[in-house]
Amino acid sequence: MEVAKLPKDAYNFFVRETPRKSGNARKQTKLQGNTINADYPYARRLDKGYSKQAPRGMTEPTVEYIERIAKQKIRK
Repeated sequence: MEVAKLPKDAYNFFVRETPRKSGNARKQTKLQGNTINADYPYARRLDKGYSKQAPRGMTEPTVEYIERIAKQKIRK
C-alpha cells in the first residue's frame, strides 16, 4: 500500500468497524481530505462503545490499524 492511500484505507476500515443497524452511521461517515468525519448525532456514543457491535468504538481500532500499517512500512 502506498502512503498516499492510507487515509482512504483508514476510512474504509473505520466504516467497516462502524456498527450497522439501519446503515445511517456508515452512510453519514465521510472522508474529507485526510479527516474521517462521522457527522451524525450519536457518533460520539458509538465511538465510546455504546454498541455491542463495536464495543471499542471505531477510532481506537482504526488508530491501531494505522499503526500496524506504519510499522509494516518502516520494516520495508
